[in-house]
Amino acid sequence: MKQAPPTTPPLDRASTTDPPEQPLEGITVLDLSHVYAGPYCTFLMAMAGATVIKIEPRSGEHLRSRGDMGGAAMAFAMLNSNKRSVTLNLKSDRGKKIFREMAARADVVVENFAPGVMDRLDLGAQVLHEINPRLIYASSSGYGKTGPYRGYPAMDLVVQAMAGVIDITGQPDQPPVKAGPALCDFNGGVHLYSAVATALFQRERTGRGRVVEVSMMESVYSSMASTIGMFHASGGKGATRTGNRHGGMGISPYNVYPTTDGYVVINCPGDHHFQAVLRVIDREDLLEDPRFLTRSDRVRHMFEVDALMESWTSRCPKAEVAAKLLAASVPCAPVRELGEVMTDENMHARGSLQWVEHPTLGRVVLPHSPIVYEGTERVPLEPSHALGADSEAVFSEWLGLAEEELAELKREEVI
Repeated sequence: MKQAPPTTPPLDRASTTDPPEQPLEGITVLDLSHVYAGPYCTFLMAMAGATVIKIEPRSGEHLRSRGDMGGAAMAFAMLNSNKRSVTLNLKSDRGKKIFREMAARADVVVENFAPGVMDRLDLGAQVLHEINPRLIYASSSGYGKTGPYRGYPAMDLVVQAMAGVIDITGQPDQPPVKAGPALCDFNGGVHLYSAVATALFQRERTGRGRVVEVSMMESVYSSMASTIGMFHASGGKGATRTGNRHGGMGISPYNVYPTTDGYVVINCPGDHHFQAVLRVIDREDLLEDPRFLTRSDRVRHMFEVDALMESWTSRCPKAEVAAKLLAASVPCAPVRELGEVMTDENMHARGSLQWVEHPTLGRVVLPHSPIVYEGTERVPLEPSHALGADSEAVFSEWLGLAEEELAELKREEVI
């Protein structure tokens, strides 16, 4: 006879009155990752209450070393809040020994080196699981640890190219362009976070850790669903670049339209949305026009639809267009500049963007996690730490190394 699943134990009385803990409180993460994908994963973990120890080479991780060019210092600050910073030379025998001791008492290791690097350092998943069978070992790479692309160097730009993102971005009669945001890096980071969280959930049931990995290329593929759908439906003959129109060319209006002071986007996925637009622009005379009755009709006449939209938007400020259409429940937004987004009242009101006094950058806007754990206060943002700022505290207080050993490690350039 099949056994019934165990019932969930009742909450104890304290749990109903005490403030709830952060979801990952008590979890210790060793963060060996660099640049965007891995650090964003561990940032999300830190914002969920985990203790994240960022382990960097003595010269600092790649993004830190690019801080004098292209605003990388700000990017570093955005992705490394609430992490403790230590330095450790993993190419030295003593550095490897210390890392193994750290892994023995940690819950998660996150790295996004090229596949095989950690194994060559003798710090791969198999070695670490012999030390700590409960460890979650998480890795991210451009194309994955297996397959013919395993050894290819990968950054966001090249993965965008390989994944098809660049080919589908831009105007149909122009050369392709890369997507503005680092889609592959951050999709990879989000998926890596979900992989770690899923593995931690399984560990609660089994008591065992496991290895999880994420390929940046695979993590971004599904985001091209509309274009892939059109490609399939057209037998591979449809244009892949649709400019600002719908990727599957299946919605109209769906475009960026000029205004007197910029641009707006309008998206009418349902017939009722377009009918609402016609009422807003005082064109009820077109409500029964056969060109515009259904979504399919509008797609077949999308150039006429766009001309109709532009004839109205081009005579109004973008804020007025957005206000009128939003009041009619039509998906619409002004095309805002980055500075406007950084001061967005909604994100600041929710706490997902916050003004922070950073010790080196001054007063800056930093992001919190987009994930809200309802009923739990957000973890207060703590600015990113200077390189190695927490080495002594972590190695002495957490790992238990004596002062004499710390001094020796510094002399030997291990930390």
